[in-house]
Amino acid sequence: VQLQASGGGLVQAGGSLRLSCAASGRTFSAYASGWFRQAPGKEREFVAARNWNGFSTVYKDSVKGRFIISKDNAKNTIYLQMDSLKPEDTAVYYCALKDLRFSQTGTRAEEYDYWGQGTLVTVSS
Repeated sequence: VQLQASGGGLVQAGGSLRLSCAASGRTFSAYASGWFRQAPGKEREFVAARNWNGFSTVYKDSVKGRFIISKDNAKNTIYLQMDSLKPEDTAVYYCALKDLRFSQTGTRAEEYDYWGQGTLVTVSS
């Protein structure tokens, strides 16, 4: 399984970006997914997660109401819509996928088995 993240870039505070994570090697309609981020000099942290069918989502408190995680099964792609971006959202963003069918949401990195390569998001003030 390979995950290819894209969509990062430079945006002004208050702007929006949509990150994509395309999966190959497996149809992931039955697997939970998540997004994490790592800012310079900091540890990787949880951002958002979605259970296998989308009925349950979890968000980091600081992104609630601004970010939305979604999935398009037909395109085998995970998305992270990010609105009202703030300078503190600046980080490399990673998508992740669990290797367990009908899996639930997870907020810990060790729960995920497959990772994308990361895409850089820079928010200027």
